[in-house]
Amino acid sequence: MKTRLSSLVVAAGLIAGGLGGAPVQAQETYKIGISAGLTGYAATVDRAWSDGVKVAADVVNANGGVLGRKIEVIVEDNRSEPQDAVTVYRKMISSDEVNVFNSGCVSAGNMAAAPLVVRAQIPMVLCSILPKTESDVKWAFSTLPPARFEIETRLQYLKDKTDIRKVGVMHDPSPYANLQKDVAVKIAKDYGIELVGVEQYKTDDADLSVIISKMASAGAGAILKIGLGGTTLTAAKNIKQLGLDMLLLTSLEDLEVFRPVAEVLGDKFFFVASPAQVYDALPDGPLKSEINEFLGPWKKQYGDRDPNWAGRGWDAVMLTVAAIEKGNSIEGPDVRDNLEKITGYQGTTGIYNFSPDNHQGITENPFVLGQIIDGQVKIVN
Repeated sequence: MKTRLSSLVVAAGLIAGGLGGAPVQAQETYKIGISAGLTGYAATVDRAWSDGVKVAADVVNANGGVLGRKIEVIVEDNRSEPQDAVTVYRKMISSDEVNVFNSGCVSAGNMAAAPLVVRAQIPMVLCSILPKTESDVKWAFSTLPPARFEIETRLQYLKDKTDIRKVGVMHDPSPYANLQKDVAVKIAKDYGIELVGVEQYKTDDADLSVIISKMASAGAGAILKIGLGGTTLTAAKNIKQLGLDMLLLTSLEDLEVFRPVAEVLGDKFFFVASPAQVYDALPDGPLKSEINEFLGPWKKQYGDRDPNWAGRGWDAVMLTVAAIEKGNSIEGPDVRDNLEKITGYQGTTGIYNFSPDNHQGITENPFVLGQIIDGQVKIVN
């Protein structure tokens, strides 16, 4: 990180000094657009992502900007709805004239708006999964590890550390949750696990007891819950109200969502954790060093707030800056082409290895299983 920021300062100084012609005007900016679910079911993670992008932009700007331009971040609330995402994308393309999108975790919204972005030839470095069509994927890059990693982390624990062999799966209707559900259905048997129920719930459901009771009756000793938001606490309360001796293993989420869940279920609650969420337990090395580079400015502004999704937003900005520097250009097609050339890049979540055939940069599972015991986040051994 220090090396990358130092190069930014040198580049900015050279350009300001007249390299290549006329001096850069002070008002020139590089605009990052964010379509984020600041309200709705994705609010917790997308607010953190957006704030992480802003912190990264502040750090880059404090060190001279990128190619002599200050980064300007434009955030629009898509209310966690695909239709609203299309509207805000269109606005940022036509009115704000953004240069790149570092958009949040509402996969359906990013997918729905992708054709607009492709026509405008604007790269996207996303918190979410990639669009479905090849032409849309060409302009989209994801900071999100493959969906199977979250499932594998939980199934491996059940196989190695418990006698539970019957499991239920609950998931919300989002594209990423459905991807995880499909992975669970496909690979559970490889871990000696029988799925005795696979049920979808709504993101605003206030009672999941019918689904949970059905899975318990089928012999489930654990539930894999896939999805964001307050339904995780709902599921925990239902399990306790029903008097069930059942484990709840949930997806990656903000720790503030998990803390009240841990108060309800105690040591029967497990969650997929990113490296930034268990920073203190990490061994010294490049990953911990990069997280530390981010945590300094993050904690200065936000204290002990969960760094996970914000760190991924930080990664999105730094990957974008790296691509700009690699090609010495802010033009959309050039940035897109150079994002494909980024390999071995240490981020806060893992190492990114993009290529023309791979726009989902993290290829090795960075996740661990976590618990919150006596208010402290722990890695489950």
